[in-house]
Amino acid sequence: MTGSAAVPDFAAFEAEMRARGFDNVIERRMEPGTVLDDHEHCFALELLVVEGEMTVQHHGITRRLLPGDRLVLPRGEPHAETYGEQGAVFWVARRHAA
Repeated sequence: MTGSAAVPDFAAFEAEMRARGFDNVIERRMEPGTVLDDHEHCFALELLVVEGEMTVQHHGITRRLLPGDRLVLPRGEPHAETYGEQGAVFWVARRHAA
C-alpha cells in the first residue's frame, strides 16, 4: 500500500504514538536529493510520510514511501535513506526506553 492511507493531523499522530509508548514525536523536513548512507539509531521509530517521497533500504529491500506510508524500525536497525527531488516531510515517533 503505497501512498494510499489517509494522513491524520500532527496532533492525532502524536497522541497515537504517545499512547503507544513513544517518548518523542517530531516533524522532520529533508532537503531534495538528500542521501543518508547506512546508519542506525539508538531508538526505535515509527514514521509517517506527509509530503514528498523517501526511499529506505534495509535487509536488502528497497521501499519507496509516499504520503500516507508508514515505516517501523527497531532500535539499532541498519538502514539507508534517499529523498526525492521534492524532498520529504515526515512525522517520526521515537522510543528511547528498552
